[in-house]
Amino acid sequence: MACLLETPIRMSVLSEVTASSRHYVDRLFDPDPQKVLQGVIDMKNAVIGNNKQKANLIVLGAVPRLLYLLQQETSSTELKTECAVVLGSLAMGTENNVKSLLDCHIIPALLQGLLSPDLKFIEACLRCLRTIFTSPVTPEELLYTDATVIPHLMALLSRSRYTQEYICQIFSHCCKGPDHQTILFNHGAVQNIAHLLTSPSYKVRMQALKCFSVLAFENPQVSMTLVNVLVDGELLPQIFVKMLQRDKPIEMQLTSAKCLTYMCRAGAIRTDDSCIVLKTLPCLVRMCSKERLLEERVEGAETLAYLIEPDVELQRIASITDHLIAMLADYFKYPSSVSAITDIKRLDHDLKHAHELRQAAFKLYASLGANDEDIRKKIIETETMMDRIVTGLSESSVKVRLAAVRCLHSLSRSVQQLRTSFQDHAVWKPLMKVLQNAPDEILVVASSMLCNLLLEFSPSKEPILESGAVELLCGLTQSENPALRVNGIWALMNMAFQAEQKIKADILRSLSTEQLFRLLSDSDMNVLMKTLGLLRNLLSTRPHIDKIMSTHGKQIMQAVTLILEGEHSIEVKEQTLCILANIADGTTAKELIMTNDDILQKIKYYMGHSHVKLQLAAMFCISNLIWNEEEGSQERQDKLRDMGIVDILHKLSQSADSNLCDKAKTALQQYLA
Repeated sequence: MACLLETPIRMSVLSEVTASSRHYVDRLFDPDPQKVLQGVIDMKNAVIGNNKQKANLIVLGAVPRLLYLLQQETSSTELKTECAVVLGSLAMGTENNVKSLLDCHIIPALLQGLLSPDLKFIEACLRCLRTIFTSPVTPEELLYTDATVIPHLMALLSRSRYTQEYICQIFSHCCKGPDHQTILFNHGAVQNIAHLLTSPSYKVRMQALKCFSVLAFENPQVSMTLVNVLVDGELLPQIFVKMLQRDKPIEMQLTSAKCLTYMCRAGAIRTDDSCIVLKTLPCLVRMCSKERLLEERVEGAETLAYLIEPDVELQRIASITDHLIAMLADYFKYPSSVSAITDIKRLDHDLKHAHELRQAAFKLYASLGANDEDIRKKIIETETMMDRIVTGLSESSVKVRLAAVRCLHSLSRSVQQLRTSFQDHAVWKPLMKVLQNAPDEILVVASSMLCNLLLEFSPSKEPILESGAVELLCGLTQSENPALRVNGIWALMNMAFQAEQKIKADILRSLSTEQLFRLLSDSDMNVLMKTLGLLRNLLSTRPHIDKIMSTHGKQIMQAVTLILEGEHSIEVKEQTLCILANIADGTTAKELIMTNDDILQKIKYYMGHSHVKLQLAAMFCISNLIWNEEEGSQERQDKLRDMGIVDILHKLSQSADSNLCDKAKTALQQYLA
């Protein structure tokens, strides 16, 4: 029976709460403007820090009335300003509050308010806009819908330190991608914001700095401009360097380091510039120490990973700075049982976000180990590192799994590690599991790593084959994503290299000739090249060549003809001629060439081509067809002589290219023997 009483009690409590809030809303409709103003002021005081009260007032319809008063010409400036303040306070509540405000079209109303001549009202509107635009539920595009908004905001930057702080914060949150960067850049963001870096207000300096970091990210045009901007006679990069000195607040150091990192990655600052090597890189390494807060360590490691990713020298310098490789191992032990965190709230936050540390460590290890064998060795020898990576592959967070796969992929570029650590930890097992069911972004990296594990010297190749990899990879070749098609076919190509006849037969059966020829007409050049590579590896060693050509000869010759006739690159045609050379090396398979006058004419044409690579590949075909020690060589030589091949060989034996000259002479000797 007690359960039945529960609902009425709850309802009465709710009605009491809303009743106590209703009088605030009722006062907004009072005919006396002074009473309305006082009602808004009382509402402002009631909602500060009170999320329940905010939610109640939204439910009771306070927002449309506040927006009406804010936009009414008859409302006093003081009333409009107080309305903007209350709306800003409501926006500081939950994400649902922000959604309710957006549903009431608050942004156009506030943007309209910015046209007012009154500075206090403008600042209140901007503060509210800042709160709304920094919420994750607000679409950034709402800032760019009306083309007059950005230039007007640029003009307001000079009004006060508050307009500077709020507008820079709005820009840095709403600048997502090259289109937004271009709009802000074209409206003079760089020139209008640069001088704010020397503002007496720390908040203004900080928000201006954040603006430059989002403007410069992956943007060469902005970055090249920033390098040459002068502020009070000093170049912008020098100002950024001053801002990342140890005596500056951590947030400022980190954001300055990001600005310099992004400018460097965009090609505006050289990787060997002292501001990168001696200032930015050491600053980011400092951010990785365990004295720093969790989010600082995450941001420091991720920014450093991005900075050093393409540059082997920076990777080497970073790896020997402040014992970075060992320092990163601490990212996996956080928070420890003897954690120094005494603040319970902080500990709770960090426990929820500890996975971000693991993700950042994997990213940085991946960048550190991208090129240098010694660094990879150091990473792998770091305490239980391989176990940590293997564990990372099955974490619930997609981002951690992706970072772990990337780290493993980076380390798998080492022949030595493929033969040792990767085998000792049976890395292929969790990797195959990842490949069974993962989002595309993980599949791309995991399948790329599988390509390395399938190289012929890798001990993992056999067990991977036995665990059903052929079907899995053939499935990838049918993906809509070109990167997955490339990796699927690349892995099959590695698998087929010097493989037994059974494996080759499995590949052909699982792939199907229909799919093979679909891949040979793929619009992606990489897919086509890797498919030709697969075909070349399948057609190696005579018994295999003859077997495959006896069952698939007609279709393969058809595909070869189409490629040689098509508009393809030199590399594609060279690979195709090499496939023909392999077919010509078969015992029975070579007859498929000798009985195909169209193909013979194409080989003859490429012997006289202007590109040496194609001439050499065509020469291989001829050499294999006329080789003396093989049955039927005399008839083949006679047919080719009648076609004028010997005349071409004489001409090529005089070639300036020594390789081509030697091959032609060797072929001519077959006629003389």
